[in-house]
Amino acid sequence: MSGFLQELARSTLERVSKARSLEPRDALWQRASEAPAAPPLKLSASGFDVMAELKLRSPASGVLRTASEDICARVAAYADGGAAAVSVLTEPYRFDGSMAHLARASETLAPRAVPTLRKDFIIDSYQVMEARAVGAGGVLVILRMLDHGRIVELLDCAAMLHMFVLLEAFDEEDLGCARQIVSERAGRHEQILVGVNARNLDTLQVVPGRLEALAAKLPAGVPHVAESGVSSAEDAAQLARAGYQMILVGSALMADDEPQALLREMLEGGRAALTAR
Repeated sequence: MSGFLQELARSTLERVSKARSLEPRDALWQRASEAPAAPPLKLSASGFDVMAELKLRSPASGVLRTASEDICARVAAYADGGAAAVSVLTEPYRFDGSMAHLARASETLAPRAVPTLRKDFIIDSYQVMEARAVGAGGVLVILRMLDHGRIVELLDCAAMLHMFVLLEAFDEEDLGCARQIVSERAGRHEQILVGVNARNLDTLQVVPGRLEALAAKLPAGVPHVAESGVSSAEDAAQLARAGYQMILVGSALMADDEPQALLREMLEGGRAALTAR
């Protein structure tokens, strides 16, 4: 595990411990299981979608938006632009995220039938329950942060709460783990996506060509998600041709004052590339 992930794993453990001291697991489970159902994640028959991301800060790029950002207006713009889902950062120290952001985004998007995904450094099923309790429909699980047993625990918890899971990989070893998990869980009533993150966790810079190079290693039978470094319709088209069914876009959309227009361009670029094949 990189130093970046080790640091965040430590701070996440502290956050979970504090939260559990305020609300016992049983009480949180009851809240999560009784929460109104989240909108389901529906992927387009066109074969290409965008998951837009809400994050105020990026460790690589710095501040993207200030704390005064109108979160509800931004995620509504994502929905208007055609986003299939919205990823919301809840990590507070490096990304300026919060559970309040996730709750507000989920409340805004529910009437628009767009689910939210909690993007954080999830190490405990308690965090999955937290996400569902405030309305999220999915969670991110970073494969290299966890052993096989913990990954299974998180997937089981998400499935019981009817949440989708995005398994995130960075290299071939991670994708080997993803293929094993997808194979083991074949036939279960759950929704799993597998993504490749193009970012180098030591330098935090995007690695050119990683997404394309690893596309053939992704497990069959689940949607494939390209993450990080996507900023244009041309990028979207290239990744659609490489075999990705979804792109997760954060910094480029957060930097744009009219993100719905850029989001539409990316959707059109990716879908046009598939039509032209």
